[in-house]
Amino acid sequence: MTKTVSTTLEMHIAAPRAVVYQVLADRESYGDHLPITTRLVTPGTSDRQGVGAVHFLGLGPVGAKERITELVPDQRMAYEVVAGLPSKRHAGEVELADEGTGTRMTYSMTHEPRLPAPAGVLRAVMRSLTKTLGNAVKKEAERRAKA
Repeated sequence: MTKTVSTTLEMHIAAPRAVVYQVLADRESYGDHLPITTRLVTPGTSDRQGVGAVHFLGLGPVGAKERITELVPDQRMAYEVVAGLPSKRHAGEVELADEGTGTRMTYSMTHEPRLPAPAGVLRAVMRSLTKTLGNAVKKEAERRAKA
């Protein structure tokens, strides 16, 4: 049993950072690339999907609400779950860097469960989530870069 579990996914995306960032920052469109429902719950403080924005991501009515905590155009996005998960804290951050003719995306996720849970199970679920989102971002960013 563990208190906090973290995982990190790194992948190369054959698209410029600006394109990858556009896909990541447009959380309302995640449902176009993933088998999930997404919607804006609360607009951000300066931009609709900017810092402070809360999005629902889930399957039908079941899911989590995530608040954007940081956006650095073409470089970084961070969020925290504010409702919907049995956690004391759940946060994610995505860093983008130039790599050859494309982008290196590093996606880190940290989860602190409310109740004791096997670390291996939590880590496997988190790896699956980061891989699913990462692959969807890669596919869409590369499609846009070729268009």
